[in-house]
Amino acid sequence: MLTKHSGAKYSAIVGIGEKLYELEKTTGQKYLKLNRGVPSVTNIDLTEIIPLIDFNSNKVQVYPVNTGLPELKSAINKSFFQDKTNVDNIIVTAGGMNALDLVFKTIDVKKVIIPEFFWGAYSNIMKINNVEYGTYFSFDELLKNDYEGCAVIFCDPNNPIGNKYDDNMLLEIVEELNSKNITVIWDSPYRKLFYEEEDNFYAKLSKFNNVIIAESFSKSIGLSGQRLGFIHSNNKEFNTEVGINILYANNGINGFAQILVEKLLATPEGINSAKKFRKHTIGEMNMNILLLQKKGLLADEFYKNSSPVGIFAIVNKSEEELLEYRIGSVGLPYFTKTSKEFAKDFSRICIAVPHKDFKEYFGEF
Repeated sequence: MLTKHSGAKYSAIVGIGEKLYELEKTTGQKYLKLNRGVPSVTNIDLTEIIPLIDFNSNKVQVYPVNTGLPELKSAINKSFFQDKTNVDNIIVTAGGMNALDLVFKTIDVKKVIIPEFFWGAYSNIMKINNVEYGTYFSFDELLKNDYEGCAVIFCDPNNPIGNKYDDNMLLEIVEELNSKNITVIWDSPYRKLFYEEEDNFYAKLSKFNNVIIAESFSKSIGLSGQRLGFIHSNNKEFNTEVGINILYANNGINGFAQILVEKLLATPEGINSAKKFRKHTIGEMNMNILLLQKKGLLADEFYKNSSPVGIFAIVNKSEEELLEYRIGSVGLPYFTKTSKEFAKDFSRICIAVPHKDFKEYFGEF
């Protein structure tokens, strides 16, 4: 039997997780697993949400609407866009990674320009879809170079760095790129963990015709297991093609997941549960950042013009050094193609874990 090879690599993050589980089995010791990128301070409490769902309804048991349930798209419009966009511009996807895969399948660009430090899945999904990519090292350089006919990815708060830039500055950059006919792919699934409905950033982004927003509910309400996200674009041709790709790849997106998320976004019980989840998660992460700073472990050189906001942080210890303290991480070289030598002394860790556990392991430094 012959097999097509995409050239994509197995996720290093998943591989490190398997290594940590094997170490626990062979040593009998517990390891703090900070290699994965989902908030695990607490699970969102769905106790009051489940009774609101009719499991016998056609919406759960029959093929879903191809581009997403209308009530979910309306809830997304209100929660993310302050009701400032058209629901026809919103397409529900099977998680954030599926959203990106659909974007790369659909856009017709010379190449996609990604940050110096980036989530490794970008390059692998692009390899699978035969999309060429390049690197930008600063926003100034991004604006000076001629990227007409290309696409540029933004991730803020960033994965892997875990830093946040000023919103007004980012909007100015997007506006200039948009005016130059450069497609902007806004992939920031961590933002809504920190911002409530009053945040109008996405409403402002939605006005640009060359901006594609890829979002996920895996982080902002902690439902990575439900695999639900969405794409937003004003381009009708692009949206039509994405809808076709969804039809023949998925035949619609999981109906139960859509109903569950709609209840979390649109009902008093759901909104309250989501707020509690975010408040608890942010509180524990803030304490973890303060501990890293106190111990001199936070790599300050990555946060000179930004703030350490996000579920990740860069520490000035290598993956091997942290493993000696039974802490699982991902070495920063995994997240760059151009700066591996510089990155070798740093690691990315997920700080969205209970402070008690975090303090137990990092207290040994």
